[in-house]
Amino acid sequence: MKYEYSLIIRLLLCFVPLQLFYIILTPLTIYSTYFLLSPFNPVLIGNSISISSFSFDFVRACIAGAAYYLILLLVLLTKDIKLKLRLKLIGYGFLAIFVMNVLRVLILVYLAVNFGHSYFEAAHLIFWKFVSAIYVALVWIYLVKKFKVNSIPIYDDLKHLYKKSIFKN
Repeated sequence: MKYEYSLIIRLLLCFVPLQLFYIILTPLTIYSTYFLLSPFNPVLIGNSISISSFSFDFVRACIAGAAYYLILLLVLLTKDIKLKLRLKLIGYGFLAIFVMNVLRVLILVYLAVNFGHSYFEAAHLIFWKFVSAIYVALVWIYLVKKFKVNSIPIYDDLKHLYKKSIFKN
């Protein structure tokens, strides 16, 4: 019965609203970036940072809330992980995404200020379309290997439930 309670709690936690990620991570991302750009005398106005003649607006996609949410779902939907390890996986996963996201923004700002808008746009498109999805997958693979997670998200829970169900022969 302990497994079933754990599964119910994990499934309920999957319904944490994505908006909560943006509420928490938007100021963290913007202020971290602003602080790291301080040698360049940035100006912070709302969700925008201006440097030289460039203004960088932080929209929802810049915050990468969906990437954090995906890591959370992968961790919550993985069977046979103790609470302490589950919290470590979430913590390390979120930290890896946060650091890379701030680094990504810094790189894009650097490209815009030093090489112009066209370099910014090209790099932004590459990051957005290709690198971000691959990076989240690599973070998950790293976490699974580092912490020796042997369960497959969703699949192992379904397999366990099937074995306990009336449908099993």
